[in-house]
Amino acid sequence: MILTSKNNPLVKETATLKEKKGRKSLNMFLVEGRKMALECQKSGLSIDRVFYSEQYDGERLADLPSTVLSDSVFRYLSDEKTPQGVLCRVKLPALELVPPTGKCLFLDGISDPGNMGAILRTANAAGYREIYLTDDCTDPYSPKSVRASMSGLFFVKLYSASREKLLETFKDIPVLVADMHGENVFSFNAPKRYALVIGNEGNGVSKEVKAVSTNTVSIPMQGTQESLNASVAAGIAMYLLSKKEFQTE
Repeated sequence: MILTSKNNPLVKETATLKEKKGRKSLNMFLVEGRKMALECQKSGLSIDRVFYSEQYDGERLADLPSTVLSDSVFRYLSDEKTPQGVLCRVKLPALELVPPTGKCLFLDGISDPGNMGAILRTANAAGYREIYLTDDCTDPYSPKSVRASMSGLFFVKLYSASREKLLETFKDIPVLVADMHGENVFSFNAPKRYALVIGNEGNGVSKEVKAVSTNTVSIPMQGTQESLNASVAAGIAMYLLSKKEFQTE
């Protein structure tokens, strides 16, 4: 059977997942695209249902509940300009706030979903698998953020809480703030266990977090450039702080 109406209860419910309120209510988020769907399944996240457009003729996800939609209804659910014809409802992972086991990332008010997704993508690549977000960060499970993460989101652990609770979690862990005024990150020797803080795109790291920071590290720049994009800065800092892990003899 092919669902052809936007007013179908399942379609209407799924459409709410495009907004944060709906994701919170249903405890699910959307993953779109064939490669992303396959990576999501590979990660072990719980896929509630897969939707295919009626014209889709590619690889399907095995052993999962599925529904076929008319092309117009699929476009209604899609967040892509050119939909690939595969979309999943995925259950949000339930994680209790715990201290990190090694190096981790602390996102302090990241507001742009594209930056959020790009940071998660690089964090996964660089081995920062535990990521802590202040509760005023943009939703990492928004369609734009999920898409920008290029499946990195599926392989990291995300913990979201107030600054106060996060700082309590980090009370015995070195907190390294990325800021324009600090020690050159190229020469900084990071401890084995630490939290790297990336601040808001416009306002930087909050006063509360700066007040408890152990060190401040900076990325040197030519005088004609005063700042870097948050996701770019995060990527450079993550790799430089963990460079010993990637060095070969």
